[in-house]
Amino acid sequence: MVMKKFMNDPNNLTVELMQGFAIAQADKVIVEKDKIVLRKNPKSIDKVAIVSMGGAGHEPAISGFVGKGMLDVSVVGDIFAAPAFPKVLDGIKMVARDAGTLLVILNHQGDVLNGNKAFQMAEKQNIKIQKLLTHEDIAAGPDAKLEDRRGLVGCVAMYKFLGAAAEEGADLDSLVQLGEKINGQMATLSVALKPATHPANGITIGAIADDEMEIGMGQHGEAGTGCSKIKTADETVKAMLDMLLPAATAKKGDKVIVMINGSGATTLMEMYIAMRGVKNYLDELGIELAAGRCAEDLTVQEMGGFQMCVIKADDELIRLWNAPCDTPAWTRN
Repeated sequence: MVMKKFMNDPNNLTVELMQGFAIAQADKVIVEKDKIVLRKNPKSIDKVAIVSMGGAGHEPAISGFVGKGMLDVSVVGDIFAAPAFPKVLDGIKMVARDAGTLLVILNHQGDVLNGNKAFQMAEKQNIKIQKLLTHEDIAAGPDAKLEDRRGLVGCVAMYKFLGAAAEEGADLDSLVQLGEKINGQMATLSVALKPATHPANGITIGAIADDEMEIGMGQHGEAGTGCSKIKTADETVKAMLDMLLPAATAKKGDKVIVMINGSGATTLMEMYIAMRGVKNYLDELGIELAAGRCAEDLTVQEMGGFQMCVIKADDELIRLWNAPCDTPAWTRN
């Protein structure tokens, strides 16, 4: 199949995109060993380092969130594939410190396998480290087993909260406690209008009819709640919030933070219209929208649709959300 993408040898996709990323973001990051992204200006050694990992092809995630107030290291795998554990271990060792390191892993089989292996090897080398798994996708049902709940764009919110707390000087145990608190009140659902294609081979990942959409379809074509006829933006938002709010334990009188994450082929126009629908429906329910974000944070090439992440917020989370950060994909003064 002829690929209508600007690229060279498909076998060199990841290395070349990382080289270009390093050039474009040279004031914020450096790339070591082809696939390890570090802060250009490291945080103080007496503060906990935060490391995460994931496949390429989802830009700006994950490397776009390396920088002040968010990640210290991102370890990159090939397109839609987890990085191998030796590379993850290399990334961990580059920022190992007495204050400790927190490894954030998204709940996908390859990431969990390689992340856990790197974590175990780091412990054997007497590196002070703890790990945290993001698993906020509720497409399998809010009561689904942990292994069935994927990690989606909620990882970016996790980086923001944890990164801000680490910059403030929170210790390793406190960061793990904060992360588990967030896991307990964060939920994500995706909605897809069209699937992505794999940029290395042109294979379409999943199938959706032209007049249909699917709530809950995974980043790599995994089944969701089933296809339906395309709904309006307001109808789609309401259907998603009716599932997300209980899963995030949000009810009347609460505050929430909502992220609308474009999947790659969704325009800002559509995302803003969706966010308008979010605000209007939350107002009806008596729930306050404390903060909202519309952006392409974690994409899947030209996949059409968006992910909605809802986080029940308190004063601590709102403060951390609004704290300064300076990364290629998210800057807040």
